[in-house]
Amino acid sequence: MQVRRFRSLRLTFGFLLCSLGACWPVWAQERSSIIRSEQHVFRLVTLVTGLENPWSLAFLPDGRLLVSERAGRLRWVGPDFRLHPQPIKGLPAVVERGQGGLLDVALHPQYAQNGWIYWSYNAPGPDGWGTALARGKLQGDRMTEVQVLFRMQPQTRSSQHFGGRIVFDTTGMLYLTLGDRGDKERAQKWDDHAGSVIRLHDDGRVPTDNPFVKRAGALPEKWTLGNRNMQGAALHPQTGELWTHEHGPQGGDEVNVMRPGFNYGWPVITYGVNYGLGTRIGEGQAKPGMAQPLHIWVPSIAPSGMAFVDGSKFVQWQGNLLVGALRGQMLVRLVLDGEKVLHEERLLQGQAGRIRDVRMGPDGFIYLLRDGPEGAVMRLEPERL
Repeated sequence: MQVRRFRSLRLTFGFLLCSLGACWPVWAQERSSIIRSEQHVFRLVTLVTGLENPWSLAFLPDGRLLVSERAGRLRWVGPDFRLHPQPIKGLPAVVERGQGGLLDVALHPQYAQNGWIYWSYNAPGPDGWGTALARGKLQGDRMTEVQVLFRMQPQTRSSQHFGGRIVFDTTGMLYLTLGDRGDKERAQKWDDHAGSVIRLHDDGRVPTDNPFVKRAGALPEKWTLGNRNMQGAALHPQTGELWTHEHGPQGGDEVNVMRPGFNYGWPVITYGVNYGLGTRIGEGQAKPGMAQPLHIWVPSIAPSGMAFVDGSKFVQWQGNLLVGALRGQMLVRLVLDGEKVLHEERLLQGQAGRIRDVRMGPDGFIYLLRDGPEGAVMRLEPERL
């Protein structure tokens, strides 16, 4: 990847626009140098700054953006990319501990008709805290009609591995990824939500065709078993199947296709090893009855956020899978043939920071969230030379 360097263009930065008695920060639009990837030439444009540890991004039909901040704030950004100075009110209590806090935000597939917005978050409880799912309707700057649809059980006081990605499938079923909460043995338990994907109706009811509904002692919401910490999830645009990636331990990050009732192996099998020691975890890298990943990263890239490329802006990447990386501070592009990864390209290394989320925008551009105390919304824009 070659980069042509020239002076950045900075627009409307560092002043306030005031109207109707309210002052709105006007944020920079900073255009990076031209970036030449293997198949596209593009720029990385910073659209919004002033965010603290942003975690997820959603697009409202009126052109506004919703951005969650891990500290518990849900923010909205105008169509002109101005960040509203006050967070949205009315969300239930959020516990910010370690990796936990306010996590994903997603719109109902029929949002235009019903107005439902969904979010995942670390919810308090009598025994600690754990990942929960809620929905509500945005009225002005307040979330109304709030309903808590799901709370993971059991809760603990661990600050690790909350999962938290929300995806709707083509039939309107809702999927929520859950981490093992830092206790790997939980991922193989039928009576524990940790380390699994759960599947629900959009109102929180348990589907009668979930794979473990009739299994004695199993929690009926569970749809998979044996996952470590899935912070990326997306629906395949052709097959309609749910794809996820998850953090391995030291090495062994995975990309998987989620299928009902499948056991993805953690911690019985893994391509990672124990931190620091480098010793084996579990029984090796494969075992009958446990699914193999489609792709692994050794060493780890710490994946977070993922999206399939669609639309007319990045035509040469059509159908590719994009994965953000925290530790690697890059965007990974995977070229696919069905469920086979043919090629990997690493983009934006050292240019975009820790990439927390990756989204295809309704305008066909690729949107990224930069994690950290000086977080940002960024966009990839193809360059016509």
